[in-house]
Amino acid sequence: MNALFSFPPEAVASASADTKGEVLSLLADHFARIYDLDAGGVLDALEEREKLGSTGFGRGVAIPHARLDTISRPLAVLLRLDAACDFAAADGMPVDLVFGLLSPSNAGATHLHALAAISRLVRDEESHRLLTEAPDAEALYALITNAADRDAA
Repeated sequence: MNALFSFPPEAVASASADTKGEVLSLLADHFARIYDLDAGGVLDALEEREKLGSTGFGRGVAIPHARLDTISRPLAVLLRLDAACDFAAADGMPVDLVFGLLSPSNAGATHLHALAAISRLVRDEESHRLLTEAPDAEALYALITNAADRDAA
């Protein structure tokens, strides 16, 4: 999975948010800090995509994503929320794992492959359980990195 997008260790963090809007704002700030992007531009793109329908994936996971003209390859972050919040997910479950994905505007299939990789990870029962039970950001990063290495083999 890592080969599909940039995902350094500092892209994983814990966060507190009470609303979907706060989650998207935190996500934009995290993208800005890690990848030296404009937080306002990232937030606008994430909010525009969210208007098309919730990116609440289900099972406590959201995958907010957007495309930007200002980047050259897909970028990802993962926020684990201290407490789950409503994300208008299809299954009605509140969200506590938020995978953010930004791709270049012209990424086409690359964007879809990156989304699919994240989707496979969180759909897998064992991976989902391990992600939700991970004690800290370092453990989360290790789980995702191990999954990427396993998928690449």
